[in-house]
Parts: sequence; structure tokens; C-alpha cells
Amino acid sequence: MMGRQAPAQGKLYYTHFNLDQRIRPSHPLRRIDQLIDFDFIHQEVGDKPACADRYGFNGNVSVPPPVILKLMLLLVLYNVRSERELMETLPERLDWLWFLDYDLDSEIPNHSVLSKARKRWGPEVFRSFFERIVLPCVEAGLVDGKKIFLDASLVEADASNRSVIDLKSLKGQLHQRYQELEARLEEKEANTDPSRTCEKKNGRYFSATDPDASLVNRGQSKLRYQVHRAVDEAHEVITATQATPGEVNEAHLLVPLLQQHEEITGLPAKTVVADSKYGTIENFLTCSDGGIQAHMRDLREASVEREAKRGLFPEERFSYDPGRDRYLCPAGNELKPKSLHLQRQSRDYAAPRKVCAACLRLPVP
Repeated sequence: MMGRQAPAQGKLYYTHFNLDQRIRPSHPLRRIDQLIDFDFIHQEVGDKPACADRYGFNGNVSVPPPVILKLMLLLVLYNVRSERELMETLPERLDWLWFLDYDLDSEIPNHSVLSKARKRWGPEVFRSFFERIVLPCVEAGLVDGKKIFLDASLVEADASNRSVIDLKSLKGQLHQRYQELEARLEEKEANTDPSRTCEKKNGRYFSATDPDASLVNRGQSKLRYQVHRAVDEAHEVITATQATPGEVNEAHLLVPLLQQHEEITGLPAKTVVADSKYGTIENFLTCSDGGIQAHMRDLREASVEREAKRGLFPEERFSYDPGRDRYLCPAGNELKPKSLHLQRQSRDYAAPRKVCAACLRLPVP
């Protein structure tokens, strides 16, 4: 006989409901909960004498720090777009509730607790959490440490391009948030951590809502960050990572990542594999001095090859006349001084546009 479902009617009591039984044994959050001790955060943010100013002794009781840390992990692990969306989705996810040691009727925190906690705790807490993830991998033999791969990826900042202010334009200085942004930048400069290896270099364009992000033109100009990482070959475990503004050159992070890899794992790298963006003279010399084999393509050679594919002459084909301060291109045309860049200490030389346009029809030897 065909069954028919009765009209839904909410129950007043669930006497046989067990949230733990609703989560499958193979669920990834079960393994995370089993292998990672989140209670260490109590010691990091409140129990140490140096952390006494992070929490008061009167007033409302905060959300337990382990719950906050788990919420941040869920935000990244499930690629949730915002903290507000995370809290809105939380009541719908039984596995998330179980992971947080919540029940069906537990009060959901306000999304603002995450941003407040990040500001209160500081970056050292999260560095410690990262190390606590890597060290068990080392102890379990999942990290060999001898051969690592370096790479970086751009991450879009949660800020609109409409928030960007040009600090060198009068229109930008008339912006209603210009003075507020200027004060924030001065405060940031005064409180900069000297241990940071990379700072934002573009001093002209800043976002009023996210000054740390930088405009990066990769297909479309957007506010971005860049995540740099070192990955161990054995089981693809990330052993070192740093986040910088999107404009920071990847090559500048090779040495800091090597140092962080050794500090965390205790295993000095013997071989480094990276793409041509890391293939600078400084990085090759650093690897040679440290006895590290560098499997990286030379940046200059790769650049020449890309330019040849685009129909451009390599730099070696141009001859310089110091007496007249002119360059002579392979096609016999003169390139005159054009723009002087004081910041990067260089000068541009160029021929008239119509001359170069005609040259595009010539084959590149």
C-alpha cells in the first residue's frame, strides 16, 4: 500500500533526539574535534599575566574562546562569505552545532564577536594555533621537511573599489572619510610590528574600509590580499604561511617562508621548488649559501621568453649612446628619455607611437 505523509506538526518535546547520533562517524569535523585541542586558547588569551588586559573581571560573560576559535575555523573551512552569514546558517547545520558543543536551543552569538575577538587577541594567537596544527603532523611522520614547494595566491578583500581614495588628489582629500583614514594610517604606522617582513608600499591608493588591502590589476583591478605558503612534499601539509597586501612581490617571501618552515617543523629544507617569479638573483644566492637546491626558473629568462612571444625585442638588442642619452632599437629607431621614476630610480625611454606601431609588422629575430 502506498504511504502518504501526514501534514507536518511540530512536536513539543523530542525525548529520543541525540545530536551526536545525527552526525555520521566519518564526518571531517569529528576528526578535527578528536585531534585538535581548542582549549589551549584559554591560556593564550586570558590566563597568562600578559593577557590580563584582554578580558575584564566585571560585566557580561563573553562567548567562550574555544567556541570563537571554532567559529573562525568553520568560516574558513566551509568558505562562508561573511561572519553574518555564518551565524545565520549555524542554526540550520546540525554538524556545526555539534562541533561547537551547542544544542538545538542554544543561543547563537552575534556575528560581531568574531571581529572583536580578532582585534582583542592579535595575530600571535592564530600563529600559535597554526603551529599546533603543524606539529602533530610532524610528530605523526606526515612531514618530511626536506623538499618544499612555494607559491602564492590572491584573495579578494571584503571591500568595494568605491572605498578607494587617491591620497594625492584634491578630490580624494575632500572625501568625507579622508581625515579618518589618515588618522588610521598614522596609528597603524606607529604600532607596526617590527617583525613583519612586508608592508604595503603603494602610498597613493588606500581603501577607506580596508587600508591593508591593495589594488591589484589581474584581469580586473580589485582590492586584494596575497597568501604565501610553503607546502611539504610528503603529504602536502602547509608548513609555513604569511598574508600580505596583494601588491607584495612573491620573491620577497622566499626567505621568510624558509625560516618559518624550519622554526615550526625543526626540519631545514634541502630543496625548494617554485615558479619563475621566485627566480631572482638574491633568492638563488640565498639558497646557494644555505646549501639548498633551488628548482626555480630564472626570472629574467622567463621574462625574455614571454616578451618574445608578444613580439617584443629583448633588452640586450638595444644599444645605448651615453653622449646623446639615447637608445637605439634593433630596427634602427631612436628611443629618447621620457619619464623619470624617482621611487624606483629608473627612467623610461620611448620612440613615437607611430614608429613602434609600424615596427610591430616586422618579425622579431
